[in-house]
Amino acid sequence: MFVWRKYIIIASVSLSLTFLVSACNDSKTAQCERLIKVVNKGTELIVNNKGQQVTTSLKLAQDLEAVTKEIKDLKLKDSKLKEFQNRFVDLFETVSLSISKAATALNSAKTAKASLEGRLTIQKARGDIETALTAATNAAKQSDALASQVNKHCSTPE
Repeated sequence: MFVWRKYIIIASVSLSLTFLVSACNDSKTAQCERLIKVVNKGTELIVNNKGQQVTTSLKLAQDLEAVTKEIKDLKLKDSKLKEFQNRFVDLFETVSLSISKAATALNSAKTAKASLEGRLTIQKARGDIETALTAATNAAKQSDALASQVNKHCSTPE
């Protein structure tokens, strides 16, 4: 799926950020590394669980919520990194919620009966899935741009 390709790109960019962080001074470097490490953790979860079943998707959403909390809990002093931190929190919350909504909708479609009511359930689920995937795709695009901004910030001296 298109959404998952974006996450592969995000993972690659995030990994490259780790190597480029060495251009920063110690304090900023340490902060960049902590942020990038947790962001990479969330990205890897997404990439490793792409195309999984409903129960796995629900677990992924829960795992992403935990990663979001880790990002929130980072103690960053650099004001620009704090801004990036907040934006990554928003993005991971969006992706987690989108995956959860898509998984729930898919589950309701799978359990729909062969009836008029079942058809309506499937149509609603299809719409919910499309909405969730659109939100995840938009978050992935924003994440790409954000990763580039973090890269730029972390590769410049204070």
